Amino acid sequence: MCEKTAAGRHYTHEMALFRTQSAALFGIDAHLIDVEVDMYPGSQREIITVGLPDNAVKESRERIKSALINSGFGYPSKSVTINLAPANVRKEGAGFDLPMAVGILGAMGVVTSAEQHLFVGELSLDGSVRPVRGALSIAACARKRGIKNLLVPIDNAAEAAVAEGVGVYGIRHLTEAVAFLREPAAFQPQARNEAAAVDHHEEFLDFKDVRGQITAKRALEVAAAGSHNVLLIGPPGSGKTMLAKRFAGILPPLTFTEALETTQIHSVAGVLPKGTGLLQRRPFRAPHHSVSDAGLIGGGSGTPRPGEVSLAHHGVLFLDELPEFPRNVLEQLRQPLEEGTVTLARAQITLTFPASAVLLAAMNPCQCGFFSDPTRECRCTGALIQRYLGRISGPLLDRIDLHIEVPAVPYRELRGKGEGESSAEIRGRVERARARQQERGFYNAQIPVRKLRSLCALDEAGERTLETAVRRMGLSARAHDRILKVARTIADLDRSDQISAKHLAEAVQYRSLDRNYWQ
Repeated sequence: MCEKTAAGRHYTHEMALFRTQSAALFGIDAHLIDVEVDMYPGSQREIITVGLPDNAVKESRERIKSALINSGFGYPSKSVTINLAPANVRKEGAGFDLPMAVGILGAMGVVTSAEQHLFVGELSLDGSVRPVRGALSIAACARKRGIKNLLVPIDNAAEAAVAEGVGVYGIRHLTEAVAFLREPAAFQPQARNEAAAVDHHEEFLDFKDVRGQITAKRALEVAAAGSHNVLLIGPPGSGKTMLAKRFAGILPPLTFTEALETTQIHSVAGVLPKGTGLLQRRPFRAPHHSVSDAGLIGGGSGTPRPGEVSLAHHGVLFLDELPEFPRNVLEQLRQPLEEGTVTLARAQITLTFPASAVLLAAMNPCQCGFFSDPTRECRCTGALIQRYLGRISGPLLDRIDLHIEVPAVPYRELRGKGEGESSAEIRGRVERARARQQERGFYNAQIPVRKLRSLCALDEAGERTLETAVRRMGLSARAHDRILKVARTIADLDRSDQISAKHLAEAVQYRSLDRNYWQ
């Protein structure tokens, strides 16, 4: 190439341009990024990165220099310009270190070609490769774009290998990436393993450990069978948290599709354990009541990330001491509870995260905890109780299908020798009920409004029961629909195609706290 200086003199230099490929995360999806490296004479010997890089990407120049030198490749006595294309998409994170370093090595002539390969990984100063977020989403992107091979950090290899149709190679050091490009036949791709890297000796907590609380156990069985939201109300020490921690144990295992979505969200959020393949257990997320709205719903600076409600996708979101959560945070749960998704809008980007989780909440009936307790006196005034309960809005309560009272356990039940049903027994009934729902194409909690009348048809006795409940309890239209959906689940547990009056009466009973507490 010939260029002309301001003084009119001409100089020439040989263009050393090399291209590699990487990927950037947007929500739970990844998009292909072209990494172009140009090397040219220059007194500064600097690395200039263009293409809307964030600070982590800009700082990569120092990591790359040290990694190249400490790996024995040296560093060129020329200036380097790296372009991350397309230029109108912001690039975030340290995962571009590896493709940028490979691009510089290509421009130096150390490697000759990187076509049909996609690179992602953060570099340490000694050239070792650190894990990154979103490897599964990046592997899915590589498969979609027809890329043959994906080189990822060794800790991300099992996760990325879940995606079929692309060869995944886990590397520990920059020198291994160079060796692969020189002789790919000497490397074996990561074996696809759908099992999760979890402690299989760890067992779910069992419902048979819970004394008494027959009504609450039955309600949680109904909630698990139909994927319904639940609110447990009772005094301190009545077993609300104990029941909640055992709820995940009566849910059926994740299907492959559900496991894939759940693993992808955890990977993008950076909470997937190292070496994990495909998650098998349904997530159980229990954020503290001091959580921010971004922590619960999602968001943050830069590109929004999934929050707790998305991390609980296909699992359970447990909110203990519900009134202690800031009201503005709780109100943002309306959209995910209604639609099963969270949409986060920013100035430059709008992202939608899956958020179809069972909300399991627990609270005391008043500030001291003993309102309506027959053995202990409540010290709260009526105004104080109303103010405490008023922290939870009516629209949010309408989106919770079952309101369950969890009273203190009587002494005789507490000291009884008999054991209740195990989680395995309850889970068997839940799985049978869900199998009936899967034939319809959705769980009962997600029955579309247009199909509600046909799937939840009532006989004359049922119509009278529902009319009386709606009129006396002053229920909203949304509460009416949720009673029908819960009744449909109770009928499924009873292996009945028709909703009878007894199914409806039980469903109405799970809304009785609307009258007892909030009215």
